[in-house]
Amino acid sequence: MRIVFMGATKFSEAMLLHLLKNRYEVMAVFTIPEKFHISYSKELVKNYNYANLRPVAKHYHLPIYEVDSIDGKRTADFYTALKEIRPDLILALGWYYLVPRRIRKLAKYGAWGIHSSLLPKYAGGAPLVWAIIQGEKEAGVTLFRFEDGVDDGDIIAQKSFAIEFEDTIKEVYEKAIATSKEILIKALKKIGQIEFRPQIKKDIERYPQRKPEDGEIDLSKSALEIYNFIRAQSAPYPGAFIRTKDGRKLIIEKARIEVG
Repeated sequence: MRIVFMGATKFSEAMLLHLLKNRYEVMAVFTIPEKFHISYSKELVKNYNYANLRPVAKHYHLPIYEVDSIDGKRTADFYTALKEIRPDLILALGWYYLVPRRIRKLAKYGAWGIHSSLLPKYAGGAPLVWAIIQGEKEAGVTLFRFEDGVDDGDIIAQKSFAIEFEDTIKEVYEKAIATSKEILIKALKKIGQIEFRPQIKKDIERYPQRKPEDGEIDLSKSALEIYNFIRAQSAPYPGAFIRTKDGRKLIIEKARIEVG
């Protein structure tokens, strides 16, 4: 099975290595620079969870293409290169752009992604961060087939995991990676017999992408709400913060709730 891999995060790196170590035939890697253009921002956006996939591609002798490089290329601009690869499947894991229908149609099985939520809940940006902020005790991952919208495609597989009270985003992210590895390999082993489950579009809950300035702590919130807010945005993310009298940010990396 000929796979084209698209990704630009630490999640992407872990999933790409997992595929290669399990001897899946990755034909090419597409990636995005650490600072990149995207529709919701007039300025360059920084990927705080960025991973450079070039060393992996070099080690495994894989061609690598950068989308949204200085010349502003988009995924669709690589149509000819993708057509020549003749992929059976496109995997976009840790990817920030829509994969155009024209590109998806080049692959026998289309394009798949993994979203770090139990869709249709927490579709959109930063799903694990939002789940912790909202005080969820459970999260999960969803493997799905791309359609024209955001996180609205047919579901292939889902699996949940617990969010413990002491977990920060780092621990929850690691759980999402481990669970994603498991469901992806299971799906690839039965790729010709998958029963796709359509999402009910009206049930999709969309959340916005988050920016560093969204991390300012509202001290009028309850202790529990502030605690969740802090642990949701700790390292490797920019962090929750308060502003001091001199206007500087004081980042709160860790907190605990004192009872009584």
